[in-house]
Amino acid sequence: MRIALYEPDIPQNTGTILRLAACLGLDADLIEPAGFPTTDRAFRRAGMDYLDHVRLTRHASFDAFEAFRRARGLRLVLLTTAAATPYLEHRFSADDVLLLGRESGGVPERVHATADARLLIPMRPGLRSLNVAMACAMTVGEALRQTGDNHLVSRD
Repeated sequence: MRIALYEPDIPQNTGTILRLAACLGLDADLIEPAGFPTTDRAFRRAGMDYLDHVRLTRHASFDAFEAFRRARGLRLVLLTTAAATPYLEHRFSADDVLLLGRESGGVPERVHATADARLLIPMRPGLRSLNVAMACAMTVGEALRQTGDNHLVSRD
């Protein structure tokens, strides 16, 4: 299971998601360009002290990410408010990449078209969306529950 961020805009959300990936032992992908500096130095300056604990792969573009993903046979699962399938009705797999779009605009149509699945988190009518880091945490939790990937849980 991997988490991918498409051209993120808000460094705090990126930091929160990378921390989630580090703590849960998930790989993370950062698809450039981002709306802020994404060098290790910039991340450290922003207080992202979990950077050494996350397996982060940077991709210069969505096309580069797609080549990486396809070469590994990974399924692309897009979280989007433009989907019809609730995330709780989806059957997750250990080879899923959970893709989150830009906070300011999601992902373009060509990325939507590439996704193997498009999922939403049902919300009350009239509300736009959840914070991207919250949406990520909710979906990752369900995906790990379904796949039984609880190797980090202590059974004491």
